[in-house]
Amino acid sequence: INSITWNALFWIILLFISINSISKSFMGEKKERNFYYYYIASPEAIILSKIIYNALLMLFLAFTAYIAFSTILEVNIKDQSIFLLNLFLGAIGFSNTLTLISGIVSKANNNGTLMAVLSIPVMIPILLVLIKISIHAIDGLSRNLIYDKLMILGAINLILVTLSFLLFPYLWKS
Repeated sequence: INSITWNALFWIILLFISINSISKSFMGEKKERNFYYYYIASPEAIILSKIIYNALLMLFLAFTAYIAFSTILEVNIKDQSIFLLNLFLGAIGFSNTLTLISGIVSKANNNGTLMAVLSIPVMIPILLVLIKISIHAIDGLSRNLIYDKLMILGAINLILVTLSFLLFPYLWKS
């Protein structure tokens, strides 16, 4: 397959891998455990620990998927370092977004369908930026064209972490 198809397939598969793996973040816990967490830790500590765990999980899954995709469907990535940085920022962005959405869905009777319905529209802007950066890295275009998109991706990640810290305490207390 050509590089554009490889890129699109890679990011779409990674999106669904992340939705399936991170959706269990809050939904896999029982009400009794949540009550226990409520009394021993602050909401900020809980969301931070969930974000860190999900980021590590997502980084492992992303790099494993990259190795599998590169082995099975060979593609020539001209700027490997930019692609790997993009993969790192994308995995962090997926984990930040989906951790907060998993917390929201856990308060709504743990419906798995709701996780997909809420997360896909929120993930589309991140996914579009990731695909654009990846296309630039695969084609080996000038790094000057990529830096602004990488800054946008970093800013999105920073905004998501800030929103999680601001919104999760209200969600946790309800």
